[in-house]
Amino acid sequence: MPNTRTTVLVVGGGIGGVAAALTAARNGLNVVLTEPTRWLGGVLTSQAVPPDEHLWIEQFGSTATYRHLRDGIRRYYRDHYPLTEDARAQRAFNPGAAKVSDLCHEPMVTVAVIDQLLAPHRATGRLRVLMEHVPMSADMDGDTIRAVALRDLRSGETVVVEPSWVVDTTELGDLLPLAGAEYVTGAESRSSTGEPHAPELADPSNMQPVSVCFAVDHVDGDHTIDKPAEYEHFLSARAPHWPAGQLSLTAPHPKTLAPIDHRFQPNPDGNFRAIRPDYADHRVGEMDRNLWTFRRIAARQNFVPGSYPSDITLVNWPQIDYWESPIFEVPDPEREVRRARALSRSFLYWLQTEAPRPDGGTGWPGLRLRGDLLGGSSDGLALAPYVREARRIVAEHTVVEQEISLDVRGERGAVRHRDSIGVGIYRIDLHPSTGGDPYIDIGCSPFEIPLGCILPVRIKNLLPAAKNIGTTHITNGAYRMPLVEWNVGEVGAHLIAFCEANSTSPKAVRDSDDLLEAFQKGLDREGIERHWPQIVGY
Repeated sequence: MPNTRTTVLVVGGGIGGVAAALTAARNGLNVVLTEPTRWLGGVLTSQAVPPDEHLWIEQFGSTATYRHLRDGIRRYYRDHYPLTEDARAQRAFNPGAAKVSDLCHEPMVTVAVIDQLLAPHRATGRLRVLMEHVPMSADMDGDTIRAVALRDLRSGETVVVEPSWVVDTTELGDLLPLAGAEYVTGAESRSSTGEPHAPELADPSNMQPVSVCFAVDHVDGDHTIDKPAEYEHFLSARAPHWPAGQLSLTAPHPKTLAPIDHRFQPNPDGNFRAIRPDYADHRVGEMDRNLWTFRRIAARQNFVPGSYPSDITLVNWPQIDYWESPIFEVPDPEREVRRARALSRSFLYWLQTEAPRPDGGTGWPGLRLRGDLLGGSSDGLALAPYVREARRIVAEHTVVEQEISLDVRGERGAVRHRDSIGVGIYRIDLHPSTGGDPYIDIGCSPFEIPLGCILPVRIKNLLPAAKNIGTTHITNGAYRMPLVEWNVGEVGAHLIAFCEANSTSPKAVRDSDDLLEAFQKGLDREGIERHWPQIVGY
């Protein structure tokens, strides 16, 4: 592909990037979409995380297109998988019948559905997709991005794209330093944000951990992997908030920090649908103490007998949270990613060789790594680490804890925003951090997404649409969910189309009551929910 011009360049094919590219193309704009891995979809695909969602997702609380994506995933199962008649009849079919989500499913199904959504726009040439490309530099003209250079990871060649607009949907906010955009990392100080749970002193390197997820089933035979070179290190490592170590089934409760002894029992019998999501308290019933069912992505009883020899479960548990270092803005990012991957393989090896069994024995050698379901990486793990926190823009409006915390807001609910462009809800959920913090787990009110949080303070033609929006270290814990990423990606593309049609700028849209009202009416017509009904958070 030679150097090219386009209206919209979407850098990063995560869930927000897919939404931005799809929406821009549907608005008649020419789009180039880039992605560093072999799969589009980010957190739901290359990172292999089932969608953590809120309690009301089957009724309301998302954009219409996000709901269409979810419907498409269920339809794909009904069209292509050997479901039982009972499973096929389930309106809100949950392939994994898991506790963490109403839609725990195999990541490659999301890949297929995304490909279907984008296919007609790729066919017309309106959308061009550059897989396995990463941004290397940005050419600036004052406060405007004039061009972005991308490197093809397969050939090493460089592609230069000259866009009118750039949407940064990279997992780490990679375009922000390249464009010289103002951004922050890590934890802000309490004096700067006023947040009750912010630390006394700012710490840019204090971030949520990444996790390299993997999928396993349990079948006959010995499938034990080679012992990782780092195994003894992770076996003996201890953190003050985790006295038993990560290679164990004992972990602190996110709210109380008291140690909780989990069970691990592959392929439990009984009523496999007895597990139901409960977003207020992740301890709902005896089966829910079994880590196997927590993020199970295929419950064998949902499929015609003989189709699946075993359930398939997705390991995204606290035991694989890598908190020894951030993976960006450090001297050797690739080393830290390798160590995060080594932690995950060490935990798998521990499960296969040393984990306690209910019969008094140790180890589950029948655990089989299913990297074939996650994109086929060389080590059998997910293609990319699951990223919880990235660089964040200095925005026209930064969301702080006082705006959404259930303890602070109470019955008043989250702050209402004049410039609301969507909604979200998730507990303010911070995992043990690279700075040594234990869990921070705070109740959250159903919140609105303000337009101001996706507008950089200076760069004119750049919009973020991932975990790089205007939140703090604390509020990112609630805003970092896939449906919010999809929402801001979709709205960002609508904003670009609106600005193109009206010869205006994003800042002018936010500042002008008339322009803002016209823009928001357009969002309403597109099925983008901007306000919540009267409900209470959790």
